[in-house]
Amino acid sequence: MHDARKDIRDIPVDSLIGQLQAFGLPKFRCQQIFDWIWKKNVGSFDAMHNLGAPTKTLLESQFTIGKIRLETSQVSKDKTIKCGFSTFDGKTIEGVLIPTKKRMTACVSSQAGCSLSCSFCATGKLKLQKNLSAGEIIDQIVDLNRLAQEHYNIPLSNVVLMGMGEPLLNYKNVMEAMAIATSPNGLHMSPRRITLSTAGIAKMIKRLGDDGVKFNLALSLHAANDKKRSEIMEINDSNNLETLREALVYFHEKTEARITFEYILLSGFNDSMEDAAELARFARCVPCKINVIEYNPIEGGIFQKSNPEQTDQFVSFLTQKNLIVNVRRSRGKDIDAACGQLANKTKLKSPI
Repeated sequence: MHDARKDIRDIPVDSLIGQLQAFGLPKFRCQQIFDWIWKKNVGSFDAMHNLGAPTKTLLESQFTIGKIRLETSQVSKDKTIKCGFSTFDGKTIEGVLIPTKKRMTACVSSQAGCSLSCSFCATGKLKLQKNLSAGEIIDQIVDLNRLAQEHYNIPLSNVVLMGMGEPLLNYKNVMEAMAIATSPNGLHMSPRRITLSTAGIAKMIKRLGDDGVKFNLALSLHAANDKKRSEIMEINDSNNLETLREALVYFHEKTEARITFEYILLSGFNDSMEDAAELARFARCVPCKINVIEYNPIEGGIFQKSNPEQTDQFVSFLTQKNLIVNVRRSRGKDIDAACGQLANKTKLKSPI
């Protein structure tokens, strides 16, 4: 039998209290419910201890709370933790906790599966199953923060929307989740500690600028000429480099934020000095930094990672052009948790 009740976390944050008041609840009670849902992240109305039985009964009759469940987890030898979550409607997503000396980062998914089919990414080989709700995105952050404190006694410092899916194709829910994550009435995170990574949807990058977002923007570039980029990223056929350049300039003018360019080095494909020169020219369009990323092999993949000498030459060329360059080494590769490897292959282990 179909459950007609609405997930209370699907009600937009700015209208939740008003909708609850429409049921005759006083404003202070509505605020308490809001805090239970978004600040304390409870999974049932029964857990809302300061509500009376009639209020809980009312909420139960009208709403559900569709929290995700931590089903599986694996710990890498480098202490990275990959988690497999199941959504309320039975879809599987993955999130990753990445501890380093300076940061404790949660890498979270915005969709179950992905529709973009980038050839270097395992998630791209999956079909898109659904957009995640704001609550399902927030749940990942909360659960990964809990694991960070349980295992490493350190809370999250950063969140990156770099897991499964293209965040800008789930714009409304992602923006709602970011509002909750940064609100004093939600997780109260600094937006400067949050980074959204996109494969490049030009009109949505402009929309981010119009919305004046405070979080960071990263563009998965991976090639700085259209022919090569289209070979590995189908999205480039409809969002070419010139269109992206225009969108990034617009975004920067609106937000004054520096862009991060992500560039995976693929041996013999995009790691030559000519490729580096093209990247340097493109990167001049906005104030930026460049993250050069080590390629992680995926099942059925056709690429290999660049050797250390080629990587060093590539990075050296960029730094000589006075560009800010960071080399991102793989984390969690032994458990398929590294960049580009998320594909619902989490081994069936109990949650840790």
